[in-house]
Amino acid sequence: MTWNDYFLTLFDSCCANYHAGLRDFEKFYTGEDRAFLATIGYQTREFFDFVEDFCETGEPSASTALLVAGVRRDYFLTVQQGITSQHVFTSDALPSFGHQLEGLAYLPRILAKARAKLRGELDPDIMFGCGGDRNFLSKHGFIPPADFLRHVWTAGDNDAQLAAWVKAQSA
Repeated sequence: MTWNDYFLTLFDSCCANYHAGLRDFEKFYTGEDRAFLATIGYQTREFFDFVEDFCETGEPSASTALLVAGVRRDYFLTVQQGITSQHVFTSDALPSFGHQLEGLAYLPRILAKARAKLRGELDPDIMFGCGGDRNFLSKHGFIPPADFLRHVWTAGDNDAQLAAWVKAQSA
């Protein structure tokens, strides 16, 4: 089974558990599932966050979750060479909802979350792709979350380049 097939099978299994009333995400995973998530640089909670949002609101879809995971996996395997970061990006480091970059409110927040997501450093209580992130991306040209992540990766520390790209999507 390829990693993406395993991911989607696990996503469906977790959705079934969620719909059955199970909310303790730690009980969703077998040892094999945990090992699989580690190979793609994923934490159990961040996987669950996508499942929970999908089960509650219908978005992000399993395919969106897979595409986001694909970017994280690629970054993990190529940039981090399969080595998990020990740093944790906490909510204290997160810009507020009202912070702006190049006139774009919320961009500093989603940008910080995206960079931490790429590195696998998000605190379990922070989700890249949450409702606020989806709202921002929707307002700026319906940017898919995985596309945003790839552009953050490409832009590196060049915030102005990323802001210009977001503005171009809105046009």
